[in-house]
Order: sequence, then structure tokens, then C-alpha cells
Amino acid sequence: MTQSPSSTIGTKSTDKPVTNRRDLLAGVALAGLAIPLAGNAAAETGHEHHHHHAAHHPELTKLALDCVGLGEACVAHCIKLLGTGDTSLADCLTAVNAMLPMCGTLARYAAADAKRLKDLAAVCIDVCDDCAKECEKHPEHAECKACGEACVACIDACKELIAA
Repeated sequence: MTQSPSSTIGTKSTDKPVTNRRDLLAGVALAGLAIPLAGNAAAETGHEHHHHHAAHHPELTKLALDCVGLGEACVAHCIKLLGTGDTSLADCLTAVNAMLPMCGTLARYAAADAKRLKDLAAVCIDVCDDCAKECEKHPEHAECKACGEACVACIDACKELIAA
């Protein structure tokens, strides 16, 4: 009996399914950021003049995405500990979960130089501060420490943006 070509789709050893939440969310976050940027690039190709525009607020974009990536690692760590019955990081998990969508949106706004970027940055300062304060309570956990430090860096960048 021969296999039909359709029965072998997705069985190559090079096909690697997404196996964890962090990889899935990181891919979704990057795709979400890439879509509006690709739209801007596509719109510019219709111009007669080819302008080379630098990315808007690249440092803020990077720092916000650092918060997302390190926050996802912190979430995974908190969930792992919660799974063992250790509830000491429950408040940390809550704070990081509040920060993740804010920083994801901040990265998109910064990359697009959105009209309400400074307004969002002001709110993001508060949300990142909550996250950083909670993560700083757990310096013995590398994931929490890295997430907290990323939030502090993002706060500083948001303050610089607002002051400009």
C-alpha cells in the first residue's frame, strides 16, 4: 500500500511545531509588529521617490519588546512554580500579565510613531512600575530579576519620550 503525498505533510524532521506558550506568544507578538510595518513599507513602494526612513523610536521599540520577551520567561517560571504548589510568585505573575499587553502595544505605537504614543507611554510607566516592584521582590529568581530590570529600562525610555 502506498502513501498519498498528502498523508506525509508535516512529517519531515525539519518541521518543528510550536511546543510552548512563550515561543507561540513571541511569534505572535513579532508577527503583530511586522504586519503594520509591512503595510507601511508596501505603501511607500508606490512613491516615485524612494525615501529611506529610519524606524520611529527604535530604542523604545526594542526596550518594550525586551519587556515582552523577558516577561514571557518570567510568566513561564511563575507558572512552573505555581504548578509545584509554590504560590510565592502569584502576585508577580499577575503584574507581569498586566505588563505584557501594555508593552506589546507600546512597541507597536513606538514603531509606528502613533499619535497617542506619549499618552500610552505615561500609562505604561505605571504598569511597568507595578511589574518591576513585584519582580524586584524575587531577586533570587533570574527570570523575575531580568523582567524587573527590563521594566525599569522601559520606564526610563518612556520618561525620556514624554520629556522630549
